[in-house]
Amino acid sequence: MLSPDTRLSQIVDRIEKKGSVSVSELAGNFRVSEMTIRRDLIELEKMSIVRRVHGGAVAFYGRSYEPPLISRSHKNIPAKQIIGKYAANMVLDGDSIALDVGSTTIEMAMNLIGRQNLTILTPSLHIANLLSDERNIRVILPGGVVRRGEKSLIGDLTYHAFQEIFVDKLFLGVGGIDSQAGLTEFEMQDAQVKKAMIKSAKEVIALADSSKFQMIAFSFFAKLEDIDHLICDEKPPDVLFDSLKKAQVAIHCVSEKDEYIL
Repeated sequence: MLSPDTRLSQIVDRIEKKGSVSVSELAGNFRVSEMTIRRDLIELEKMSIVRRVHGGAVAFYGRSYEPPLISRSHKNIPAKQIIGKYAANMVLDGDSIALDVGSTTIEMAMNLIGRQNLTILTPSLHIANLLSDERNIRVILPGGVVRRGEKSLIGDLTYHAFQEIFVDKLFLGVGGIDSQAGLTEFEMQDAQVKKAMIKSAKEVIALADSSKFQMIAFSFFAKLEDIDHLICDEKPPDVLFDSLKKAQVAIHCVSEKDEYIL
């Protein structure tokens, strides 16, 4: 049987993916009593994570709510580590790359330590700080307004900087990736910067663990056709998989045991 903390975390994941859950469904999934699930939902409501409704619960927040980076950094850690390592292996010595903000791109940056002759343009202060002392990596910050908590750069300065610089590869974070809505983010100015980053890159590589599949955040920034590769931890659901293949996106599925391209 799962520990209470693990069960709470998995309940939150289900609500984030589906938008709502029922008490009876959760009780059956976790093999506990409905009274136990009701207590769990009361606890999550106290934390302003869910809102209880008759027979279940719904997400407390809407599509414009972005969980803090410190919270996201502690979710799906193994998947993000594997995706980040795989993505780093796609970087060749001598490349100029753009590294987007996000917990998965931070994992990727960790795997670039010690690499040779790289130029990295990033709006992430976390990534810039991580790589700034690397002797053989040139780190460029685009300027802009600092988003508190995210420690990322947004605004006109950031947007225009990416209009002036062209890179070999862009490694892109996403808030959600959906078969119909495409790629979306929680914050409008963040989405604006991503649009400029995509236009600046010869090759666009999106990084997304399976929790992002068929999710729609607040602000659209790219069609599926705008990306060349998707690196993920499991095969996307059929409706998304079919749309990605129609858009001619190479899907790289990576896990601890296997990696393959679809």
